[in-house]
Amino acid sequence: MNRAPASIWHRPTHFLAFGLGSGAAPWAPGTFGTLAAIPFYWLLSDLPLDWYLGVIVVAFVWGVWICEKTSRDLGVHDHSGIVWDEFVGYWITMAAVPFSWEAALWGFLLFRIFDVIKPWPIRWMDRRVAGGFGIMIDDVMAGIYAWSIMHIWFWLH
Repeated sequence: MNRAPASIWHRPTHFLAFGLGSGAAPWAPGTFGTLAAIPFYWLLSDLPLDWYLGVIVVAFVWGVWICEKTSRDLGVHDHSGIVWDEFVGYWITMAAVPFSWEAALWGFLLFRIFDVIKPWPIRWMDRRVAGGFGIMIDDVMAGIYAWSIMHIWFWLH
C-alpha cells in the first residue's frame, strides 16, 4: 500500500513529484500518475512537434531535480508515489500522435505495460542508475518503447 507523506500537500516540489497529488493514490500510484498525465497530453497535443518535444525536455530536466529532491527529503529512493516520471514517460509515448481518446487509451496501456514489465535495458537502468536521473530514465525508456509500438501501428494502419 502506498503511504504518501503529508508533505506532498504543502511542499510544491513534493506535490509536483507526486504528480499533482495523483501519486498519493493508496494503490497503483503509477497507474494513477499516468492517468493524470492524459489531460496534459490533450492540452499539449495541439502544439507544434518541436514545442511538444521542448516541453518533454524541460519536464525531464525539471523532473530529475524534483524527483531527486523529493526522494532525498523522504529518505526513500524512488518512493512509489513519485510519479512525475510517469507523466514524462506517457508524454514521450504520445509524441507526434494526434489526439483521440482511443490513441490516449492505447498509449496509456502500452506505456503501463512497458513500465511494469521493464524489458531490457529498462530493468537494468532501474536497478543501477541512482538519483533523480535514475527515477526518470526507466520511464523515459518505457515511453520510447511504447512510442515505437504506437508509431509502428500507425504506420501499418
